[in-house]
Amino acid sequence: MTTAPQQSADRPEPLWRPGEDRIARAQVTLFHAWAAREHGAPAPVPGDPVASYAALHRWSVDELERFWQAVAEWCDVRFSTPYERVLADRGMPGAVWFPGATLNYAEHALRTAEDPARADEPALLHVDETHEPQAVTWAELRRQVGSLAAALRRLGVRPGDRVSGYLPNVPHAVVALLATAAVGGVWTSCAPDFGARSVLDRFQQVEPVVLFTVDGYHYGGKRHERTDVVAELRAELPTLRAVVHIPLLGTAAPEGALEWDEITAADTEPVFERLPFDHPLWVLYSSGTTGLPKAIVQSQGGILLEHLKQLALHCDLGPGDRFFWYTSTGWMMWNFLVSGLLTGTTVVLYDGSPGHPDTAAQWRIAERTGTTLFGTSAAYVMACRKAGIRPGHDFDLSRVACVATTGSPLPPDGFRWIHDEVSPDMWIASVSGGTDVCSCFAGAVPTLPVYVGELQAPCLGTDLQAWDPKGGPVVDEVGELVVTAPLPSMPVRFWNDPDGSRYRDSYFEMFPGVWRHGDWITLTSRGTVVIHGRSDSTLNRQGVRMGSADIYEAVERLPEIRESLVIGVELPDGGYWMPLFVHLAPGAQLDDALLDRIKRTIREQLSPRHVPDEVIQVPAVPHTLTGKRIEVPVKRLLQGTPLEKAINPGSVDNVGLLDFYEQLARERRG
Repeated sequence: MTTAPQQSADRPEPLWRPGEDRIARAQVTLFHAWAAREHGAPAPVPGDPVASYAALHRWSVDELERFWQAVAEWCDVRFSTPYERVLADRGMPGAVWFPGATLNYAEHALRTAEDPARADEPALLHVDETHEPQAVTWAELRRQVGSLAAALRRLGVRPGDRVSGYLPNVPHAVVALLATAAVGGVWTSCAPDFGARSVLDRFQQVEPVVLFTVDGYHYGGKRHERTDVVAELRAELPTLRAVVHIPLLGTAAPEGALEWDEITAADTEPVFERLPFDHPLWVLYSSGTTGLPKAIVQSQGGILLEHLKQLALHCDLGPGDRFFWYTSTGWMMWNFLVSGLLTGTTVVLYDGSPGHPDTAAQWRIAERTGTTLFGTSAAYVMACRKAGIRPGHDFDLSRVACVATTGSPLPPDGFRWIHDEVSPDMWIASVSGGTDVCSCFAGAVPTLPVYVGELQAPCLGTDLQAWDPKGGPVVDEVGELVVTAPLPSMPVRFWNDPDGSRYRDSYFEMFPGVWRHGDWITLTSRGTVVIHGRSDSTLNRQGVRMGSADIYEAVERLPEIRESLVIGVELPDGGYWMPLFVHLAPGAQLDDALLDRIKRTIREQLSPRHVPDEVIQVPAVPHTLTGKRIEVPVKRLLQGTPLEKAINPGSVDNVGLLDFYEQLARERRG
């Protein structure tokens, strides 16, 4: 197992502390004082925000029902019918939240438009690679959602029907999601840089009745047509009743498709279906490490409550803020970004390359949109550092109050670079969570100090712990990230998992009744959190997760490849190395032509983000005794773990094959 980082004999000094004024006006401060008066939370500790947050957090996990009731009241959740109680069953899996209640996510996302004073303010700012923002007002967003929701009903979409989007990060995608939620449909999306096979592996599971799609997109200054992929999707999704064409490249709609402009033209007030709290809102997908991606179902009420808590209390977002996170519609952070609307925040949508026309692109967008919370990947921060970018010098970032990162842990040098080159008074929020809950387990707290290389604290309502292999909690030591009490946004189920066995096996097999997430984590005695990377074999590139099985399926269609092994390795400097090891068929050679075919296959069939950094020929691929490829032990070897600590030799079909990876790790280190 990974060894714990050495703690300094002296308590480290924070890189940043919030000022008294920032602490006083933070929503979490105001919520704490109100919850103490109204719901029995412990009183804030005067002059000690660290102790105050620790007390509030302890109460939030010890008194789950009181806490989530307080969140619902503080955030003014509109229950169409009242709930019988907050939590009827707290078992995991199977917790039952707010039984009896009905509501609608889309109604909450659009309620700012009801305020005449704000109706003409921007709800969305859309930016493409020209970096010129285009606004969609709250009134216009509400009108388009109303028109599209009515069109979906005319097409026969009813509560529970699935609606899919093969779309980039454009306003059309937000409108389609909200219209689907308004009618009680179940939204699901993939980014258009996914190849047809990757999309079908996801959409075929949920059998959508409507598909929203573009004819192509622009990325890196180039035009990428998608008409052939769309034709394949239409042919392979027999449940489709309608396809809606969005001509981003200006092409005509294919035969039988509906035109976006026509079905969103009416001036129609949206009608919101009254739905049970646990009614499905959307389906997200796991990486597909061991087969087809898991289709993760999250609920209207669960996402609404969790995202209100996260965005209002932890991210401190509200009216007047502008929320930009670099993401695509194939990543849960897009869903999280759209939820910024719940707090009355203007959401910034960027459709394009993160580094076009140059590495500083995202900082330029933050400047031009007046972003107040800028979210990106740790990899982008480190790329800016290596490129010598000086955002605080070159751009007016005076409105940016927080720079947040996710996708992988932000290395210490990344914290220092943001502090030195963006602003010494910048709140740096490294956050960690997962697609599985579409939220964060630990990260941003506006009232707490920031320590280099550490997340500020576990999130409210999240009973986050680090456990040793025997299921005992540890502090200041590396353990498995576990959550010992339910969260509202935990999946209500997986699609096509009638007995719940896949769901239980995914999170509750190691520690029954306790969520085990698959990360190595340290909870420090100061209350901060350190994430050490995945404890499983999921690939995570620029925040987009993909399973090794997807890579294997594509690569091993090539006749020259007998078998392959792909590993994603988090590096000490914050980088990410993804080698692909190939066992060639007799007579095959790993020449330039084969290398090009391997990379082209992955780029076209899966995703450009998952083209390997290196392709390395190996004599064979190691397996367990039951025939499964050994991935996690190889990853540990490549990270420098000695062979005897990385794996039990008795579980390997040919332990001698592991010597190659151990030697490769030694060579790379020196």
